[in-house]
Amino acid sequence: MSQSIILIYASMTGNTEEMKDAVEEGIRELGADVTVKDVMDAQGSDLEAYDVILLGAYTWGDGELPDEFLDFYDEMNDLNLEGKRAAVFGSCDSSYTQYGAAVDILSNKLRELGCTLVHEGLKVELSPSQDEREVCREFGRHAVRALSNA
Repeated sequence: MSQSIILIYASMTGNTEEMKDAVEEGIRELGADVTVKDVMDAQGSDLEAYDVILLGAYTWGDGELPDEFLDFYDEMNDLNLEGKRAAVFGSCDSSYTQYGAAVDILSNKLRELGCTLVHEGLKVELSPSQDEREVCREFGRHAVRALSNA
């Protein structure tokens, strides 16, 4: 199987989409290909075909996954992702009790399914600043480097 990266995300206000764009830029800067899907166009089983899995999700309410991610999250229960590399990112809002809980929920799920997390969950307060966009690009470059360990 060729080494590959998938990035699946959900964005309501565009903040997580901005992060996704920067992550994708970082991946492509190193000459790697990435399959990008809105979570509404993805199925949990899509993850099985890739070496590196990146998920992006904003946190809804006081610490929940976005509604768009619920079916996908449930579909993940039947997967064995042993040996895959993964990382999660998302925009957050510190006015809520749990900061960026969706990032933590998805990170924990990937770990439970056998993934090795190659990067700490990346959380950005609302819309990424220029400096934070660079952090997101580095997150993407880090995913490419994780391919050599996949």
